[in-house]
Amino acid sequence: MLLTFRESIRQDAAATLDYFRRQGSRSRSFPATIPAQWQRWRTRWVSEPELPMTPARCPMIRSRLEEAVEACSLFGSVTPSQKRDLIQALKRRGHTVAMTGDGVNDVLALKEADLGIAMDTASPATKAVARMVLLDGRFERLPAVVDEGRRAISNIERVSLVFLSKTVYATIISVVTGILLLAFPFLPRQLSALDGLTIGLPAFFLALQPGGQRYAPGFLLRSLAFAVPAGICTALCVLAVSAYAQSWGGHSQESAQSAAAVTLGLLAAWILVMASRPLNWTKVLILAGMYAGLVLLFTVPLTQDFFRVDFPPPACWCPRSRWQRRDAWPSNSLAVSPAARGRLPAGPGWDL
Repeated sequence: MLLTFRESIRQDAAATLDYFRRQGSRSRSFPATIPAQWQRWRTRWVSEPELPMTPARCPMIRSRLEEAVEACSLFGSVTPSQKRDLIQALKRRGHTVAMTGDGVNDVLALKEADLGIAMDTASPATKAVARMVLLDGRFERLPAVVDEGRRAISNIERVSLVFLSKTVYATIISVVTGILLLAFPFLPRQLSALDGLTIGLPAFFLALQPGGQRYAPGFLLRSLAFAVPAGICTALCVLAVSAYAQSWGGHSQESAQSAAAVTLGLLAAWILVMASRPLNWTKVLILAGMYAGLVLLFTVPLTQDFFRVDFPPPACWCPRSRWQRRDAWPSNSLAVSPAARGRLPAGPGWDL
């Protein structure tokens, strides 16, 4: 009796490897079998060109090993320590390495990789060192894992633009009003309502948006490059409106707060629109709901009374004229000299 044993390739391997190749990733195979046999199996399922490499041909010198791991995609009859060395060589070349395995001989390499993935049939030691375990053992789950990670990172970066911008302008406004001894431009309830409409609720829905681009390094720099200028511009506009209304305009504090609230609402909505790009129908609906909430906040009598806002603030948008009519003056506070009488404009209502 003659018994033969044959390895079987996972049915979903070809589609999964093709997906990663389209995403710009390259695959490396470290089988413990004969390279020529593994190459025949791999050629059947994967259309990616490759060059086999055995330990006898694989140089152990560090620099040459890095060159070999870049040029070759198939390394046969490798030992556990050699798998670890190959992973380290890939990382030294600047690659982010993920590795799948299920045997004890994969433990060293899985522990060294940036992301170790174990199958459901893996040994307990392999599962212990892996960062992720595929409970159903289906290799085709990996593209969905990648898409979910990209979605999470993309949405976090988008939402961080809004929150960091709010941190910048809130800090600047608080520091400047404290140093110059100005009244704070908003009531706490006004600021809470604006934060909820322009940050809290939209950010919650934006964080659930599907899709996402491939991650690119520089997350913090990109976020600060947008949030710092946007926060500074918002703070300067709010402080300018508030300072004019309180110090030079001679308006009431309630009118000044309403003007500052309107200014902040418009600028925060602009920041949200810029952070939401590229727009789609879902994001447009989210932004439309935010704008509708702002309109209701400033126009509905109930919310106007509770949040002490008015749109437009009459005292700020209708500045007092240089010459007031006689019926607007108190009867006991008018004293006009003969010289000034000649400079008054002629017309009904001005005869003194």
